Amino acid sequence: MRQLLPSFNSAVNLREAYGVARQRQESGRPTIGLCMVMSIDGSTVVEGRSTLLSNPTDRDVIIALRAAADTIVVGAGTIREQMYTPPGKPGLRVGVVTRTANLDFESPLFRSGSGFLIMPQDAKKPDCDFEIEVIRAGQGDVDLQNAMSQLPGNFIQLEGGPMLNASMFDANLVDEINLTISPMVTGADSPRLSNGAPALHRDYEVAHILEHDGFLFIRYLRKTSA
Repeated sequence: MRQLLPSFNSAVNLREAYGVARQRQESGRPTIGLCMVMSIDGSTVVEGRSTLLSNPTDRDVIIALRAAADTIVVGAGTIREQMYTPPGKPGLRVGVVTRTANLDFESPLFRSGSGFLIMPQDAKKPDCDFEIEVIRAGQGDVDLQNAMSQLPGNFIQLEGGPMLNASMFDANLVDEINLTISPMVTGADSPRLSNGAPALHRDYEVAHILEHDGFLFIRYLRKTSA
């Protein structure tokens, strides 16, 4: 792994590169960082899975980001497709954004207590035989601004999928983007980073660019007004 920007470095410590201090925002919510992998031509999946775009270094980046995170937030579809397990970091929990709670509550993620739900106030109670923590905000749809403000700590790791990303961008909640570009072209009409988002104009600036084995690891920060 080498760093190309902001200065060249032939050896990079990922925990240091991604473990920078984050603070709660002025609005009172934690800093939110989106972590995704995509192909050169913009696809976030191959054959329906993001893992086919990844490599061991990309997974090391995710581990470094999770080590810095206080909470992971992810959409219900991604939980179902990727079969999330309890995070390796002690105490790190996974908040699942869902309107219906149509999830496998027998999975290790929920049985371990690592998983909790983020739902509208008027959504039905989850159908399971044990108590699951539920963060409630909004009517009909999750009020993401309100929900994120209820989460503890300074840093939320947002892990998709594209539809949740789109809603987060639309609500202007994404403070940083940690993007892996896989040296692959996939073709097809695959999901992009933020499928379903309305027309937006959100400016970001590059904090670093790392490279390993043809993969680029780019950290973008929201551009602040002058």
